[in-house]
Amino acid sequence: MSTPQPPMPHAAAPNWQATPGSSYPTYTSPIPVVRTHLGHALASEWTKIRSVRSTMWTLGVFVLLVVGIGFAAAALVAANSSDEALAGESPLSFGFFGLLLGTMCIITLGVLTTASEYGTGMIRTTMTACPTRGRVLTAKAIVFFVVAFVVTLVSAVLVALMDVALLEGSREPTASEWLKGTVGISFYIALLGLLSLLVGSIIRHSAGAITVMIGLVLAPLVIALFMFSESLQDLQQALFEYSIPNQLSVFYAQSLTQDSGPAGWDPLWIMLGVTAAAFAGAYALLEKRDV
Repeated sequence: MSTPQPPMPHAAAPNWQATPGSSYPTYTSPIPVVRTHLGHALASEWTKIRSVRSTMWTLGVFVLLVVGIGFAAAALVAANSSDEALAGESPLSFGFFGLLLGTMCIITLGVLTTASEYGTGMIRTTMTACPTRGRVLTAKAIVFFVVAFVVTLVSAVLVALMDVALLEGSREPTASEWLKGTVGISFYIALLGLLSLLVGSIIRHSAGAITVMIGLVLAPLVIALFMFSESLQDLQQALFEYSIPNQLSVFYAQSLTQDSGPAGWDPLWIMLGVTAAAFAGAYALLEKRDV
């Protein structure tokens, strides 16, 4: 004789209700339906960027390059220079070398944030979960920018404090130099990484987008170095002035072209304009192309 089964709890039973004017009942889910918004997309992108190993590797190498090279450069100068030779030097400027190399890590991570999803096909899942494509791109851009800015700022401040402590004979940096050498350059590098993210969204190929961005960073300066013709001097000067390495050096008041080209906060506004234009192009293409 079979044992009678206990009745199912009321909460687990389907909520079937008859629709007025219809002989068939309809089902109403007991789970509340919430309209999605940008916050949900941000939470999703944050989960993605912190759960993949490429983020930890690239950011780890970035911190190692910035702090290690910045410390090594300052230690080498401190060991081989007198206090008189350092009297006019700003100790913050020795962080430039590590940050210049570290930009390659930020560029790589920016490209991978978007292009890797196209390579694996996961972009289809992302767009199915969030059909509003502009919201997906905006969420990726915000999460990546915040991560890149915070990591760069912490690294830049750490290496700046170490260099100031090592180079005791150098002059004391002003408040403006501290702001530009930490916050300003962190904004610039985070925008450069964001530009890489947008290029990755446009090209949809990781290796191709990384190649384009590395070329954008290094090619103008390298090409300018080999322009020996007098007829190309104006072009050579422009390439020197607006190359990304030179714009990074402006934040430390050590431009390759002291009397012309970007100065002060100009590099930040230039990069902001270029990134805004790239965002508009990536958004337009994302809406038109299939995934």
